[in-house]
Amino acid sequence: MARVKGAMMTRKRRNKVLKLAKGYYGSKSKLFKTANQAVMKSLKYAYVGRKLKKRDFRKLWITRISAQAKVNGMNYSRFMYGLKKAGVNMNRKMLAELAVSDKAAFAALCDQAKAAIA
Repeated sequence: MARVKGAMMTRKRRNKVLKLAKGYYGSKSKLFKTANQAVMKSLKYAYVGRKLKKRDFRKLWITRISAQAKVNGMNYSRFMYGLKKAGVNMNRKMLAELAVSDKAAFAALCDQAKAAIA
């Protein structure tokens, strides 16, 4: 059986990594070994960053909802509890958007939550 040499696939694999490392400083963009290490680390950071982004946005939404709920005489946890008891199924992203853009609608939701608790 004929011997198979892997030069083409090896070069393709290395070029793929070097293309991902384009723009990195110094040898990280030129040499395969250092580029591979840098790319692996940056891909790991990107993966973690996608998870952290979700966490950060949820924190931001809760802060906005809490601030507007305080303006309407409630704290965040009582507001969310009141909405749940009132049967209002609205996610935090939409509630935060209402808190920023439509304060009258948010005040109506606060009144609804207060009525459901009392």
